[in-house]
Amino acid sequence: MRQATTTTGGHVLPTKSRLGRRLIQLYIGLALYGASSALLVEAGLGLEPWNVLHQGLAELTGLTIGVVSIIVGAAVLLLWIPLRQRPGLGTVSNVFVVGIAMDGTLALVPEAQPLAVRIPLLLAGILLNGVATGLYIAARFGPGPRDGLMTGLHQRTGRSVRLMRTAVEIAVVVTGFALGGTIGVGTLLYAVSIGPLAQLFLRVFAVPSASDGSTVVATGQPGGAILRR
Repeated sequence: MRQATTTTGGHVLPTKSRLGRRLIQLYIGLALYGASSALLVEAGLGLEPWNVLHQGLAELTGLTIGVVSIIVGAAVLLLWIPLRQRPGLGTVSNVFVVGIAMDGTLALVPEAQPLAVRIPLLLAGILLNGVATGLYIAARFGPGPRDGLMTGLHQRTGRSVRLMRTAVEIAVVVTGFALGGTIGVGTLLYAVSIGPLAQLFLRVFAVPSASDGSTVVATGQPGGAILRR
């Protein structure tokens, strides 16, 4: 039986090779996402919105932030049922791989005290997060549970994804901060830079589509796209 192929840039990419590349991208991207989040935790200068909540819950419960991330991700995934969202391999993998990678990285990286060390950690964490986002989203195995929540609310309410994302993330940041999560300059810097970074790396890591050999990347305004897990 002849193997299906996809032509891109004059090169023929077999279907099985394309699938293998997508799987590798997915799991490397999710692992790097967890590692990047751990670097932001170590920097101590402000976290991305959902990890503000995760850190606050970790302070409250005594669990590690990675375990809390897994629990919250699983709980959010249950909310997909009434919203009639369908998870993919990437969705389920996101729940577990990111949390495990986060705790693993935190166990390996020594605690950073001087500001001269924490600032580079913050910048490295944000850049790595953009790379990771481009990798796992470009693999096209389904959105993360939190992103599916945004799109589900958008479809059920008729409100824009941007509005749903803003409302939900404000709620999780406020709740997380009240519980002891860290917000700061890193939170703001992440908010303004992750969209352009993710958009850039989505194009870098785009995988050829099965039908015509073209690459599939996110389009439109990065801030309004589903760019984070």
